[in-house]
Amino acid sequence: MQYLQANKDITLTLEPGEQLNWWVDSSYAVHPDMRSHSGIIMSLGKGAAYSTSCKQKLNTKSSTEAELVAIDDAMGQIMWTCNFLKGQGMSITTATNIYQDNKSTILLAENGKGSSSRRTKHLDIRYFFVTDKIKKGDVRVSYCPKHEMIGDFFPKPLQGTQFIHMRSKILNLPSDASITAHRSVLGKSKV
Repeated sequence: MQYLQANKDITLTLEPGEQLNWWVDSSYAVHPDMRSHSGIIMSLGKGAAYSTSCKQKLNTKSSTEAELVAIDDAMGQIMWTCNFLKGQGMSITTATNIYQDNKSTILLAENGKGSSSRRTKHLDIRYFFVTDKIKKGDVRVSYCPKHEMIGDFFPKPLQGTQFIHMRSKILNLPSDASITAHRSVLGKSKV
């Protein structure tokens, strides 16, 4: 309650941009039934215009597989958003960016079964829908360093400065306002 009271004035600010960006991440086997958790965030510039956090519907055998399932979880919303924006007259001239912090998952998404190895040959073909969209030029899966993966905000328990940094990016806050509000909760301790 202290956190909510201290941060009641922090608001989401959206700023338009030229590119549709998605950050997709997962936490491997974090639920009691050993299912993973997906975190998905979309931005049309600055600030999160869409975000979701959901338990995955199946068990996975690795973090790479959990990340691929998270991308698949996001693909329906990604394609709907692109079609909606086109229907509103917005021209989407470049591929939609999907940021991912797992390089093995990026290879699987780009190459489909062609990148499968002994550890991933069991993956269901439905998780390679993204491969078709990449080949058509609709989406692009790009590497995002772990410390910049704002998709971590929902599936992982972030603390301290990492939490403040991610919250600032999602809400499009000036960094000094975010730290000031956080310090008031902590009783002016160092962040």
